Amino acid sequence: MRKKTLGQGVSSTLSFIVVLFLLPYIITVFMHGASFQASGTNAQAAVEVRVQKEDGSEEVVAVSWEEFFLGALAREIPENSELEFIKAQAVLLRTNIYRTLSNAESPVLEDMFLTKEELEKKCMNLSDSAYYEKLKQAMAETRQEVLFYGESYATVPFHQSSSGATRDYKEVTGRDDCPYVVIRECPLDKEAEDEMQVATFDFKEVQKKCQSFLVAVTEEEAEKIYQFADFEIMSYDSAGYVAELRIGDTRITGDQFRDALSLPSSSFSLEDADGKLRIVTMGNGHGLGMSQWTANEMAKEGKNYQEILRFFYEGTNLTKKTVGLENQ
Repeated sequence: MRKKTLGQGVSSTLSFIVVLFLLPYIITVFMHGASFQASGTNAQAAVEVRVQKEDGSEEVVAVSWEEFFLGALAREIPENSELEFIKAQAVLLRTNIYRTLSNAESPVLEDMFLTKEELEKKCMNLSDSAYYEKLKQAMAETRQEVLFYGESYATVPFHQSSSGATRDYKEVTGRDDCPYVVIRECPLDKEAEDEMQVATFDFKEVQKKCQSFLVAVTEEEAEKIYQFADFEIMSYDSAGYVAELRIGDTRITGDQFRDALSLPSSSFSLEDADGKLRIVTMGNGHGLGMSQWTANEMAKEGKNYQEILRFFYEGTNLTKKTVGLENQ
């Protein structure tokens, strides 16, 4: 069994920006002038959300702000999470939504969230659910709070767990507009659930999944099935994630490879497994911004949500912002 792990290196790609901004939330909402006007009173503010029906069709429905926010928060938070971590996540959720509100062109939210009925199933009984009460408490105790960088909403990516350190935004994207998203050592992530995962693929399957970005070849060469020697990790970023990978004559980013094969992380190694490609990954998610696992462990150690946010987004400011969705 041979492992492909070649030296350290640095790579940046503008294409990853598209992936980053699609995660964790894809939201579009119409802005009326300088401020968003939610329907209903502050107490009963509602937003329009595009949802998929059971028959596969879509419809736009009005959802109360509280149901939408709690449902979106519940999608990201395990049931045994610490309150201070949930508060930190609530601030990130609100920041991502408000940040998108300020640049939106459509009046409809395009986001996934758990409906009240789905939350009821998850919690068994909302009226007697400690988890649901923590979600509501986190929402209330961070009311209107968002992260700003300078005069603008901060970009606040997050992920389930890193490979032991979070990644540097500029190194990954080639842009320097988020100097607060930098490498943070997260050794506690090594103990995260599903931290290491192993997947094995037929080379033909890998070739098919990566076909869209492989270098065009002659018809004769197209019939060739790649072997282990055709795969080579060329470089890693400073956090240990694969920066560049060679497949035949094509060089791609580790993030492109992760997305094509639906890998949990772009921190991976390659192994020859009896004529197949074995991929060992570490961590879950893109590795940028807050590690949810480490944030929850920090909360267990007594850190509050402000301290957690300062650790992962140093240089941002926690401030209150009103866009007509939450009570004054």
